Amino acid sequence: MSNVISLSSYAADHWLPAGGATELVSAIDGSVVATMPASADAAAMLDHARRIGGPALRAMTFQQRGKILRALADALTARKDELYALSHLTGATRGDNMFDIDGGIGTLFVYASKAKALPDAHVMLDGGREAISKGNFAGQHILAPLNGVAVHINAYNFPVWGMLEKLAPTLLAGMPIIVKPATVGAYLAEAAFRIMIESGALPLGAVQLLLGSTGDLLDQLDCQDSVAFTGSAVTASRLKTRPAIIANTVRFAAEQDSLNASVLGTDATPDSPEFDLFIKEAVREMTQKAGQKCTAIRRIMVPETLLDAAQSAIVSRLGKTTVGDPRQEATRMGALAGLAQREDVAANVALLMAEAAVVTGGEALDLGGALSGGAFFAPTLLRCENPGSAQAVHAIEAFGPVSTIMPYADLAEAVSLANAGKGSLVMSVFSHDPAFVTGLVSGSSIFHGRMMIVDRDSAADATGHGAALPHLQHGGPGRAGGGAELGGFIGMMPYLQRTALQAAPVTLDLLAGI
Repeated sequence: MSNVISLSSYAADHWLPAGGATELVSAIDGSVVATMPASADAAAMLDHARRIGGPALRAMTFQQRGKILRALADALTARKDELYALSHLTGATRGDNMFDIDGGIGTLFVYASKAKALPDAHVMLDGGREAISKGNFAGQHILAPLNGVAVHINAYNFPVWGMLEKLAPTLLAGMPIIVKPATVGAYLAEAAFRIMIESGALPLGAVQLLLGSTGDLLDQLDCQDSVAFTGSAVTASRLKTRPAIIANTVRFAAEQDSLNASVLGTDATPDSPEFDLFIKEAVREMTQKAGQKCTAIRRIMVPETLLDAAQSAIVSRLGKTTVGDPRQEATRMGALAGLAQREDVAANVALLMAEAAVVTGGEALDLGGALSGGAFFAPTLLRCENPGSAQAVHAIEAFGPVSTIMPYADLAEAVSLANAGKGSLVMSVFSHDPAFVTGLVSGSSIFHGRMMIVDRDSAADATGHGAALPHLQHGGPGRAGGGAELGGFIGMMPYLQRTALQAAPVTLDLLAGI
């Protein structure tokens, strides 16, 4: 137990007494990695953020806050090898680490760069000036940071990126933050958070870390506060219907897991570039982070004439995927986050089997030896012959290396099946036929937060189905939660109040800091 990390919450600019409560174990061998601390005083954390953190951040301009993000990114970059070592214990390979750790740091860099285009002022104009009379009177919308606290409730699958992709736009907007990581993998989130504190770049009260239960935190929020949640639809519904959230009109943004789809166009053949690109992307999304991505492809849709060929190609590539110790260079897929997560994946695969047959995989893996206690699960492909009448494959997500291949007859059915998930974070299309692409986008865009279209001409520069980019919106309608994170300045909107000013033009100039 000498190497076990005793985790601490960070409240009111101090590290609280260290862990000793719940033990957190390695996803790859079941050994104890860390212990969680006792719960923190949520009321005291909110008070400190409101009295100290908020005023300190609002005293800075947008550009000054952008420089903080750059300093945080530099500090994390200098010590990211420490984070890589811990991340392996969550089951992540080196490639997975780049997605989580480097991706999170990259988000800070992007927002720091975007801050240069913002005013060196405390208020930001929103749109142009409106002439509302023939005389000396006009209108102007402005954006200013809320006067409360941003509560970030993060998921377990991306302990670093999940924290930083919320933190970057929030700090840039000028709101203090209470970060609530998932308990699974909390040791990695705490390590990244500790590096940011030790950088000295943050003003007092700007960020705090709450490990463990939120307790009554959400019950103490008011109209100037904001909540950003990532996780399941069930948990999101429970949190956003808390009486205080509803009564005080607390801003609540949810980014939920969804049944994301990837569609191969009717123009594809087994010999076409789009077919090969589609297969590679499907397999990558099944195996990266062991399929534990909210953007992962869960529904693989192909023309009915290509069903057997696509299935065979996917199975062949999956057969070359080495599952094992993520610390080894040859490993291409590591473990799930823990044994409880593996049980959940297995249970959902069993539910999917009511409508789909397992083609390959479908079971937990015991790799033996030092890895016998690891949460490994075989890459799993299911096949649904009649997706038009199916329900489970469009509603049940096995949050692991699991996807279902299904046929469609024509463009109309492709649109119908893509939309049957009732809202997703992302959908991808692999086609070289402009008519097919146009029809699919026209019929499906309103059901998906992001759409990636790839063909032979764009493939070399394509960023990937599962990559949530800081430049573009991350979120989706319906089942996906209805939220919108990232997207450059879009990601700042939950933390800014838009106010319409009506005054003489000279007064508007003064108020806008021009």
